[in-house]
Amino acid sequence: MPDFPAATPRSRVRVPLRFQDGYSVDAELVTFHGLTDGQEHLAVVLGDPAPGQVPLVRLHSECLTGDVFGSARCDCGPQLREAVERIATRGGVLLYLRQEGRGIGLYNKLDAYALQDQGLDTYEANAALGLPEDDRDYTAAAQMLRALGIDELDLLSNNPDKAGQLRELGIDVHDRVPTGVFTTAHNVRYLRAKVLQTQHTLPLGELTELNAG
Repeated sequence: MPDFPAATPRSRVRVPLRFQDGYSVDAELVTFHGLTDGQEHLAVVLGDPAPGQVPLVRLHSECLTGDVFGSARCDCGPQLREAVERIATRGGVLLYLRQEGRGIGLYNKLDAYALQDQGLDTYEANAALGLPEDDRDYTAAAQMLRALGIDELDLLSNNPDKAGQLRELGIDVHDRVPTGVFTTAHNVRYLRAKVLQTQHTLPLGELTELNAG
């Protein structure tokens, strides 16, 4: 069993969630003491799994531009909206992790956008700034799951690294369930880079076709 300190729930509060398309659901938001990275990560508990069924879990990295402002340069906002409904239907948890820009922060992410406008892909832009391509560590996520009594789950994610890190941290990931594909004319190069650079489970053929159009 990997050795990392235990976290404990700090507070729980019921919050009705309302989305712009009219979807609504009640959630329980949970905060924590003792997270290793000192960040204010949040668990969004939705629905109840059926007896004998493992919860559906998503690790969602904060994206101010996509989640709040509806930026079409990424697929984060649509993924968040989809995940809330799918998890509420199945029963599980969305972990909202303060990892803006794959861990490099908001200002650096916007600097990387400027380099992408000059032709670099999302990973090349980070490297050109002297930053990691992906600086996310999911130890705090594993702490949060353990504090909620979850040590086995299905993971809602296209990213194999998330499942790999959770397994290394002692969480039993039964299945990795892909999210939907949310392409726009502005994010297709970004999504292609995810497939080619970090093996995200997205249909490369569809992305190539849209990019060619």
